[in-house]
Amino acid sequence: MNQATSSMTPRQRVELALQGRLGDRVPFTIYEGKIPQCVAERQMRNRGLCIVNRLHPVYRAHSPNVQVRGETYTDAAGRHMTRTWYDTPVGVVSSLSEPAGFTTWQHERLFKSPDDYKVLRFLLQDEQYEPTYDSFLRAQQALGDDFILRAGLGLEPLQSLISGNLIGMEQFAIEWMDNRDEILTLVDIIVEQRRKLYPIVAQSPALITNYGGNVVPAMIGRDVFRDYYLPHYNEAADIFHKHGKLLGCHFDDKCALIADLIGQTRLDYIEAFTPAPDTDMTLAQARKAWPGKILWINFPSSQHLKSDAEVKQITLDLLDQLDDLSGLIFGITEDVPEHRWRQSCTAIMDGLEEHALRHPQRYR
Repeated sequence: MNQATSSMTPRQRVELALQGRLGDRVPFTIYEGKIPQCVAERQMRNRGLCIVNRLHPVYRAHSPNVQVRGETYTDAAGRHMTRTWYDTPVGVVSSLSEPAGFTTWQHERLFKSPDDYKVLRFLLQDEQYEPTYDSFLRAQQALGDDFILRAGLGLEPLQSLISGNLIGMEQFAIEWMDNRDEILTLVDIIVEQRRKLYPIVAQSPALITNYGGNVVPAMIGRDVFRDYYLPHYNEAADIFHKHGKLLGCHFDDKCALIADLIGQTRLDYIEAFTPAPDTDMTLAQARKAWPGKILWINFPSSQHLKSDAEVKQITLDLLDQLDDLSGLIFGITEDVPEHRWRQSCTAIMDGLEEHALRHPQRYR
């Protein structure tokens, strides 16, 4: 499946890998929010780094019958907090969040008690969607050939309650045992809403789309993943494939428990897979478990703290785990320590380039 290439742009390398092929070296990507614009970033892009931009959705969601209002304040501990209220005809719910660098900490989610189920049902059912293809195309043209734009479908229906702003992991576990019928009613609503989105996103200009992620197998278990995740990946993937588009999921946790089930999905790529030692699967094990799927890995986050020479060697060792490097992308999907990102990312690129020079026969 390998193909000789020359003078490839960063995006071309990524797109070739997404076809299950291999260019002049394994591509290297990073999320737009994980690297600041600066001289070092520009130098890396000139060397071939491709920025994964997730800031330009292909649809707009709005809720015509919900009024949203917010208040920002500084609490007694000096933290900048935002309280957001959602006013609906059946009641009001609110969330409390704190910006924290590249992310946001959720101190309170919308669900507080079973009385809020009726409000959550209304919020979910009231959401409407419309395409925003033109703005996506403008952004793609403006950003150029060292960016690839990625669309999203939101979280999986059940995961929306666990990881999103609705209920949260700990409270979800309680509600799953005490009020499962209410939980499954919310899931059914989200499923129907997602079905409205599938064709909108599949027909958009975006080549790649993520559907959910941050699944914690140790929490949900095999049966729940099989019954409430796998069918929705496959339903969406079938629609995307009809339009020549690729669908993936952000699996960054320990995946050995559900590895065979992930392999049964019709997802095209497994994104953010983090090899051992940070999880319970090596890159070689992932390739064996998910044949035919693109492996878009996250360089193990703990290893950024090692020396430049060690990071480079880890990169070489990871590449040597696979007999065939086709359909492999190295990526950064987590925060890198501020004092290490320049050196560590440079060392990864050094390793990718050196491997291609050492083994030219593997890059033909």
